Amino acid sequence: MFGQNVLTLEDVMSGRKRSVYLGGAAPFYQKPEKNPNPVTKIAPFVPQGPGPGRDILRNFHTKDKYNSVLYKSLKPLLNFMKFVGIFPITDDELVFQVTIGSIIYSVCIFFIILGYVGYIQWDKLEMVRSAEGKFEEAVIDYLFTLYLIPIITSPIAWSESKKLARVLTNLMAFERIYYKMTKKRFAQFLGNKPFVITIALPVFACVTMVVTHVTMAHFKILQVIPYCYINVVTYLIGGIWYMLCDLLANIALTVAEDFKQILGNASPANKIAEFRSLWMLLSRIIRDTGNAFGFTLTFLCLYLFLIITLTIYGLMSQIQAGLGVKDVGLAVTGFFAGLMLLLISDEAHFASNCVKVQFQKKLLLVELNWMSDDTQQEINMFLRATEMNPTDMSLGGFFEVNRNLFKSLIATMVTYLVVLLQFQISIPEDPDSENSTKNP
Repeated sequence: MFGQNVLTLEDVMSGRKRSVYLGGAAPFYQKPEKNPNPVTKIAPFVPQGPGPGRDILRNFHTKDKYNSVLYKSLKPLLNFMKFVGIFPITDDELVFQVTIGSIIYSVCIFFIILGYVGYIQWDKLEMVRSAEGKFEEAVIDYLFTLYLIPIITSPIAWSESKKLARVLTNLMAFERIYYKMTKKRFAQFLGNKPFVITIALPVFACVTMVVTHVTMAHFKILQVIPYCYINVVTYLIGGIWYMLCDLLANIALTVAEDFKQILGNASPANKIAEFRSLWMLLSRIIRDTGNAFGFTLTFLCLYLFLIITLTIYGLMSQIQAGLGVKDVGLAVTGFFAGLMLLLISDEAHFASNCVKVQFQKKLLLVELNWMSDDTQQEINMFLRATEMNPTDMSLGGFFEVNRNLFKSLIATMVTYLVVLLQFQISIPEDPDSENSTKNP
């Protein structure tokens, strides 16, 4: 009865436009005798360029983008990222796409900053030299060079902008499907968090770089600007990842609570089939979210890992000689980099857990004795779907983003720190400097 294939919006990316149905709920939607106002199909997904499909999409979304809770939650951060040239994505009636104008704007911003970085490298920063030794000075020089490396994050993000646009479009379509099924809209579960994050991230990014330059280098405002921009880019990528994971987690909790109410009543089998199809679309979205950040977030995690390792080494190497002013910059940089890596891993773990475990709990605790055979079969099919469809966020198949990622990076970091400290101990001291200290 419900054996039709479950197709999501991305499955119609080919030139031949096909209609997309909710697999389990298709019989309910297609039979007028069961539904006097049938929703026969979801509009074809046409992510790029004008065409006849655009009018269908506008009619499908009924031009109510300002009533979309998910759109309002992501809009501040997405607009700011577009402004700084990270993700060249625009929306038209809740259909997100990459446009030529946005790409040209982002490329112009990138080359301006790239030219600025070239000037910085040519007119090298005059580092504050201390008496700790050449090895520590080299570490600080490496840090200021590493701070400029994330400039390549923007082109990486451009290459994945189409994937993110599909995820956002499917997320808005998910909200429409949820509304048609339940006649309810999502609550404002994020509150003012999107605006707070949009304002706080650039402020923290700029403050971190300013403190680092004040304490570790001769402060020059013109030389700090590109460092601030590049640091803002890294913070914003972590911020949009956090917001998407938090949004998906809250969506899953809301849908799971509605599904619990459905199970508490003598609901027909087609209601459970609708929620099963809705869950399969949600699980597809959460997997596509990981794929949309495959290269971008992989590079960001490796960059954060390297920054944390070097900053912790710089702090530990100065403990015996005594901490100084420049160690304040190291501490601030290491703290915020570690916090970002923790939030990236923890929030992805939380979202995956909400999508899978919360629904499995509802299915495993339901009493099946008083239900019909069709309802029991749908529940078993739903439970089987949660077991067979993964909900982990995998970055393009490289690795999964969860708490185990943070734990493994910390373990690797400790290993590298031990090697670096042993290398420092093995370096012989300069006899001239030692004699000068003994005979002033």
